[in-house]
Amino acid sequence: MRRHPLLPLLAAVLVGAAVRAGKIATEVVVPDFVASYLLFIDTYGVFLQSGGGGAFQAVVYNPAGQQDRYYLAVVHAPSKTCVWVANRDAPITDRAAPLRLTARGISAEDPNGTVVWSTPAFASPVAALRLDESGNLALLDGRNRTLWQSFDRPTDVLVSPQRLPVGGFLASAVSDSDYTVGGYRLDVTAADAALTWNGSLYWLLSTDVKSTRDRDGAVASMAVNGTGLYLLAADDTVLIQLPLPDAKLRIVKLGVDGKLVITSYASANATSPSPTDAGFVAPNSGCDLPLSCGALGFCAPNGNASSCTCPPLFASSHDGGCTPADGSKAMSVASCGGAGGDAAPTSYISLGDGVAYYANRFSRPDMVGSNGSSCQALCSGNCSCLGYFYDESSLSCFLVQHQIGSLVNANSTRRGDMVGFIKVQSLQSPGSPSGSSSNNSTLIAILLPTIVAFVLVVVVGAVIVVSWRKQERRPGRRASRSRDVQLRRHRSPASDSAHLVYGNDDDGNDIVIPGLPTRFTHEEIEDMTNSFRIKIGAGGFGAVYKGELPDGSAVAVKKIEGVGMQGKREFCTEIAVIGNIRHVNLVRLRGFCVEGQRRLLVYEYMNRGSLDRTLFRPAAGQPLEWKERMEVAIGAARGLAYLHFGCDQRIIHCDVKPENILLADGGQVKIADFGLAKLLTPEQSGLFTTMRGTRGYLAPEWLTNTAITDRTDVYSFGMVLLELVRGRKNRSEHVSDGAGAATGDDSNSSNGTTGSSSRGARSDYFPLMALEGHEAGQYAALADPRLEGKVVAGEVERVVKVGLCCLHEDPQLRPSMAMVAGMLEGTMELWEPRVQSLGFLRLYGRGFAGPADGSGGSGGGIKQAMAGSNGDHTRSGTTTVTTMSGWPSYMSSSQLSGPR
Repeated sequence: MRRHPLLPLLAAVLVGAAVRAGKIATEVVVPDFVASYLLFIDTYGVFLQSGGGGAFQAVVYNPAGQQDRYYLAVVHAPSKTCVWVANRDAPITDRAAPLRLTARGISAEDPNGTVVWSTPAFASPVAALRLDESGNLALLDGRNRTLWQSFDRPTDVLVSPQRLPVGGFLASAVSDSDYTVGGYRLDVTAADAALTWNGSLYWLLSTDVKSTRDRDGAVASMAVNGTGLYLLAADDTVLIQLPLPDAKLRIVKLGVDGKLVITSYASANATSPSPTDAGFVAPNSGCDLPLSCGALGFCAPNGNASSCTCPPLFASSHDGGCTPADGSKAMSVASCGGAGGDAAPTSYISLGDGVAYYANRFSRPDMVGSNGSSCQALCSGNCSCLGYFYDESSLSCFLVQHQIGSLVNANSTRRGDMVGFIKVQSLQSPGSPSGSSSNNSTLIAILLPTIVAFVLVVVVGAVIVVSWRKQERRPGRRASRSRDVQLRRHRSPASDSAHLVYGNDDDGNDIVIPGLPTRFTHEEIEDMTNSFRIKIGAGGFGAVYKGELPDGSAVAVKKIEGVGMQGKREFCTEIAVIGNIRHVNLVRLRGFCVEGQRRLLVYEYMNRGSLDRTLFRPAAGQPLEWKERMEVAIGAARGLAYLHFGCDQRIIHCDVKPENILLADGGQVKIADFGLAKLLTPEQSGLFTTMRGTRGYLAPEWLTNTAITDRTDVYSFGMVLLELVRGRKNRSEHVSDGAGAATGDDSNSSNGTTGSSSRGARSDYFPLMALEGHEAGQYAALADPRLEGKVVAGEVERVVKVGLCCLHEDPQLRPSMAMVAGMLEGTMELWEPRVQSLGFLRLYGRGFAGPADGSGGSGGGIKQAMAGSNGDHTRSGTTTVTTMSGWPSYMSSSQLSGPR
């Protein structure tokens, strides 16, 4: 029988098809190749394996055996790890749909022939598809040149020796069975490698405890190899490294949960990790993950694991997170923008104190120098804002936008004074209009009689109280009771809740002040201080004594004396304001006493005393370490910023100096004596500049008609910053008559001279030295020589620059205290000092301030020393300042603003 001429060709095609359906190619396949999961069902979709043992395989991948999701993928066969996916956002939906290799590249089709994914067009035809021993899938041309490769387009995995260039990223999958791009990313930037969730940062390679920085420079790429993970410069210089035990193969995978896991293998064909591999996981704490406990779940570390709870006023939800327990609904971006009146009203639910958001550790504030109300208003005006966190210590506002993650302990973010609020949408219960009207009518019928009865009771009670008070004002009764009623803290609950202060006031009326702190009698004060036995200090307002409360806690009692006082009503009103101020960097007022002309204030006790003792005269002879000085600077700045911006009533301290910065164990830094100027009579508040006796810290505007603002405190704080840098008072006097070394004190001669005008004294005015050091760019030499160079050079430069910016002669050119705190923390851009606004320092430092008695000196240069600082009168080199009360205060400019 004669064979048909096409039979041999048909047989060859059938044999080829059978081979393609059943045999796995090694390393290379050529164009006109077709694969599908159905054609290679016997090999579970594998159609190509790498050389050298076939550790890597190219496969039509079907994760979890789903019927409608197939991918072109590369898999590490021994560990069954998918290391690359081509069409992750456009899976093939049928197991028979073809994957084609042609001279134009690779394409994946759906069942109706529509291309769902393909490689780009090339200038030359494709000659082969190769899978090499490192797992790189590449298209080659006829000259064996690479036209395209999978290593240039990573998905959620890197394998050694693969590199990820700057601007490149890994993106997590939605789940282990759905390779669609998820919300987590590993980004390589010019400065670092960062993990983010929907744009929110939660890990940096440079801050990981296992990483080390070799040198600074711009990052060009991230590489993983047999010795570790590296960030490299353009010349392959190592900038940051994560050293790991030696291994032949490493797989770096960004998991669906946001964890970055590095697994090491002794060989490419090893089925299990290397015995020397301890495993690397980032972040190292589960609570650092954005969704460690679901949305609004509170994560608490528990050994090597973590536990999840819901914050107060919240309950567990079906999706693993937490939801408001009152039935309201946490806002989402999808729920904002409702139409007109159909949108439910929004409100805020507190998350409680000490709760922070996982992202607060790395995020920059959305607003600085604000109060909590401003932060809430910022969130309310932003539809994508779902809540906010307010840091009471730094006055920083952080918005939660687009999506809500988990909550953590505020101390883990180094922001212990954080409070958080979540925006919620009230649920409107359904009901018909008629039903609502009926319910309203019933409610009115019930409430109206109750309200009428309550009003009658109030009116009758008021009549009785008025009658009783008239009887009490009769001379006989008043005289018999005037000395009997005491200011005691142990009262009946009714009197304590009213916060009444009784006594003979100017008008004889009883004083009712809400919000007062604990009231003590003078007898109780004497008991707690052991009759004022231990004196621990003295200031412009009087002496300070150590005491102890009945509960054993130590206190400091300030006896205000030598000044005229306001009436009791005014005094108690101001005490109520000061006593309600709460901030971690402000000394807390524990109580007070007001009896007759006696005025005493009871403060919390700071056991390390004031900064001037620790900085200028350390008891153990050891100078304050640089790290502690930075903590003092930042803490004091936060406290002043709160006085200026965080209180309901802005408070200007007016006496910022080291003596009013107190320290305690545990790194506590607190501002003292704030608000005391409010306790003076109007006449004496006009003499405020002379009472405090702190020349060297008062700003130039004290000598002018310029208004005293919060920037006056900024000037004083700038002087304190410079003293922190140098470790001595800004003016150190060296006497040439053999009296000894620099004393660092601020004593004057008996006639009130500044100490720099006679007897061979030489003045080293440090603010001038700091200015000259800034102009020369030499900051390290300005640091306290007692530290022997154990300082952070960049921080010294930062503190000097911030200090000089605070000293700008024009108050409007000085930063606010909130900005000062931000610059010291490094969270805000550092200002550059304006040298032209610091010229007066040269005049102060070169002796332009003459003696106060007018004898000699160069007092005539005062007007030149302070632009626009003309007093109302000038006599013999002495500036006369007309104070607010109209009383002249004869003080030289150097006594107020110049060298100390």
